[in-house]
Parts: sequence; C-alpha cells; structure tokens
Amino acid sequence: MNTHASLIFKLIALAVIACVPLSGESFYIEIIGKVLVMAIFAMSLDLLVGFTGLVSFGHAAYFGIAAYAVALFMAKFESMSLWLVLPASVALSALAAFLIGLFVLRTKGIYFIMVTLAFAQMAYFIFHDTPLGGGSDGMYLNTKPSAAIFGWEPFELSNEVHLFYFILATLVLVYLFLGRVLQSPFGRVLVGIKSNEHRMQSLGYFTFRYKLGAFTLAGALGGLAGFLYTVLFGFVTPELLSWHESGNVLLMVILGGMGNLVGAVAGAFAFVAMQEVFSMWTKHWQLAMGLMIVAAVLFMPGGLSAVPGRIKRALQGGSAHD
Repeated sequence: MNTHASLIFKLIALAVIACVPLSGESFYIEIIGKVLVMAIFAMSLDLLVGFTGLVSFGHAAYFGIAAYAVALFMAKFESMSLWLVLPASVALSALAAFLIGLFVLRTKGIYFIMVTLAFAQMAYFIFHDTPLGGGSDGMYLNTKPSAAIFGWEPFELSNEVHLFYFILATLVLVYLFLGRVLQSPFGRVLVGIKSNEHRMQSLGYFTFRYKLGAFTLAGALGGLAGFLYTVLFGFVTPELLSWHESGNVLLMVILGGMGNLVGAVAGAFAFVAMQEVFSMWTKHWQLAMGLMIVAAVLFMPGGLSAVPGRIKRALQGGSAHD
C-alpha cells in the first residue's frame, strides 16, 4: 500500500471511529473506547517488542500502576485536576519502568522475559495482598478528574461522549508521537539494536542507555493507557497487573503485526472484537478465541498489517500471469 493510499485509509478509519458516539448507544461508545485504550497499550509494547526486540512479559505492571495511581489520587483529594493527575500517574509508571529497566535490561532472551514477568507479579501482589489499593476487590473511581483550566472547562470526563473523543485524540497524539520518535536518530538506533546489537555497540553506541530510554518510554505510554482505562470504566483491580493482561497485550501486537504501529491498533481492535463476539456465543469463548489466534498466526504471517501487502502482491502476480 503506497503512502497516499495508506493515509487515505487511516483518515477514513479515523472518521468512522469518530462517528461512533453519533449512534447514541452507550454500549458501543464504551466498547470502542476500550479498543482505543488497548490500542495505546499495544503501541507502547510494540515499541519494545516490534522495534527494539525486547519481548517483555510484564508490561501490564505499568498499565496497572498508573490505573491505581489515579484511583488513589482521586480517593485522597476527591476533586483533582486532569492536568495534574494525568502527568503524575504517567510519571509513576515511567519511574517504575526506569527502575525495573535498570535491572532487567542486564539480561537477555528468555531470562529477560522471565525477569520482567517476575517484577510484574511482584507489583500484582503488592496491590492484591495489601490494603494499599483495596486488596483483591480493587478500588472504585467515585469522581473523575476535572479538565478545568482557570475556571474554564473545555470538556467533562464524566460525559461519555467527551471522554470518548478525549481518548481518541490521545490515541492519535500517541500514534503521531511514536511515529516521530521512530523516525528520529533515537528510533533508528532502536531498530539497529533489534537487528544487530553488537554491531551498534561496535559503532560506538551505548545500547544500554537507548534500551533503557525505550523501556521507560514504553512504560510511560502503558501507564497512559492504564490511566484512561480507569477513567473510562471507573474501577481498578489487581488483575490489570496480572500476567494474563501482559499476555493479552502481547497477543494484540503479534496479531496485528510486530514493528508496525497500525498493526498494533488493528491487533487491539481484532482482539477486543473476538473477546466480545466469542463471549456472547459460548461460555468456552477462551478456547474458541485461542484457536482463532493460532489460526491467524499460522495463516497470516506478519499479522493483520501484512494482509494488504499480500493481497497486492497476489493481484500483481495474477495480472503478470495474465
């Protein structure tokens, strides 16, 4: 798919999504809102897995830390500004990612995967087994942050339509931001590290710093997704930090196609859609969903993002044959 066709497709998709609130159905607004949040979460992990070659199995930790942060902040201060609680929650996730990254990035391969999982499980049990965040029952968000700026409130997060467009705008900004990052010298070094880290080191790059920067940035964006999730649904539980959630977002990245931001978004849409459809059809929906994902991986190498290219090559091959 050429650049112009790709841009037109993205704009059409964005316009279609923006029309969802016009349905007036709260169910669809909430489901698509969830998809958009998961898309941000998937893009944050794709920065590590798809572009840097770091397969983290504990990414849900940063999602959950920010989710709990906003709930704890709002419980303590009741009415708190969005422009304070949002950066504070994301900063906590970024700090956690930075500190964890100092340790886990000294390992490689399967050891890296297992250590990231171990840290995430420690975070899970902190919230699950202590009264800090309400224990296994979690916490409710009784009030949502205020978007007021010097007395003027441009939108209300308590309004589901306003919240939907806020999440959509955040998704677009994250997509554009990551696009710029990946085109920058920093992003090119990350891609080089994935391709051949030893070669990058021989060229004089201190790859540990670049990987730590990517790990911290991915944690911050994962925290941003966690913040939006809590504001959208109004509650948070320890399960948001569990290895199941880390596995789910990794599946989204694989399903959509690693190393492609559009693929991460497509993977989130496909994953959440399968969850909703299969759960309505059967109580054994997880088995059906697992089989569907296995089939997608086997028959769609490269994920959903590679499908347009495969169709184009097939059509060109057919035309050449004719």
